[in-house]
Amino acid sequence: MTARQGRFALFYGAFYLAFGAYLPYMPVWFEGRGLAPEQIGLAAAAGMIGRLIAAPLGAVWADRAARRRDALIGFAAINLLAFALHIPAIDPRAILVLALLAGASMTGIIPLVDAFAMSQARAKRFEFGPARAIGSFTFVLGNLGAGYWVSRAGGEAALAWILGGAALTLAAAMLLPPGRRRTASQTRPAMRAADLKLLAGAGLPLAFAASAFLQGAHGFYYAFSAVAWRAQGIPGEAVGALWSTGVAAEIVFLMLVGRAMRNWTPAGLLVLGGVCSLIRWSALAMAPPLMALFALQILHAGSFAATYLGFLRFASQAMPERLAATVQVVNSALSGGIVLALATLASGYAYASMGTRGFALMLVPAGAGLVAAVCLQRRNRF
Repeated sequence: MTARQGRFALFYGAFYLAFGAYLPYMPVWFEGRGLAPEQIGLAAAAGMIGRLIAAPLGAVWADRAARRRDALIGFAAINLLAFALHIPAIDPRAILVLALLAGASMTGIIPLVDAFAMSQARAKRFEFGPARAIGSFTFVLGNLGAGYWVSRAGGEAALAWILGGAALTLAAAMLLPPGRRRTASQTRPAMRAADLKLLAGAGLPLAFAASAFLQGAHGFYYAFSAVAWRAQGIPGEAVGALWSTGVAAEIVFLMLVGRAMRNWTPAGLLVLGGVCSLIRWSALAMAPPLMALFALQILHAGSFAATYLGFLRFASQAMPERLAATVQVVNSALSGGIVLALATLASGYAYASMGTRGFALMLVPAGAGLVAAVCLQRRNRF
């Protein structure tokens, strides 16, 4: 691993160490501070709303800044401050505001660092996958480590873990390469009328659609897989192992894809993600036995990781560098915000009426994403 690649690996590792605790265990902290279930739902939703607001602002900052690292340092500092302010917070209204700020700053980091890392990987000729795989590995550590302490000390342990990870993330951001622009003209406003024509001509709307629908198709999995599997009689320990298997498959894919799939086009990776999605959600809807579930979890490498990397490669190869962060943020807002939120909402009704067979609902966005990916592949070389 090169020194530059190692700096990005360090950042991904620190960030996902915190993120792996934030996703599952912040609701436990909310509960410990006395929030009712309805208020916990509002606090969780506030983070998603904050992402839609803050991420575009971060993209403008990153695309205009003389040094691309500055936006990441700024977001990491805001994130650390937001979580630190949780310590004395008691009033539910204050907690709601802090949840919005913390969620916005934390999730806003993801598209910014992805765009920066892919740009550096292309310019400095190092593989993006291994650096990002470190993040997947520490995400699992965050899940397991924070879970261990939460089971013994309650939700306050989750906040302590997240604060530690946020501090490490800020330190790691300061160690990233500066990412200086080559010319002053690159710091002009990020979007012009001519840019819209360029982006459309390169097939960006199709890439957005493929990524958003394929990632959004994970809505039932993220929200109800644990509930559905436990209803099948699968013990909680096995459910955790199933999730870890999916992340492990993602790590292996990201570590090896640079060598094994170097010649694949971005659209080809998106098509692979679509095919894996259709197989995965179709099979899971049939409520297969435990051993088959472990085998199916390997498809997370395709449905998530291939889709994720396919769009990153598309944005890196087809988009001007000065628009890279903007493009990543829009994709994040679509796939991790709007589409995923709608799919999750629909999944609640699907599970209530169909149980595990609700996985089949995800065939709708998965099929739409696959069609968009195939159209993108036929449209141009991307």
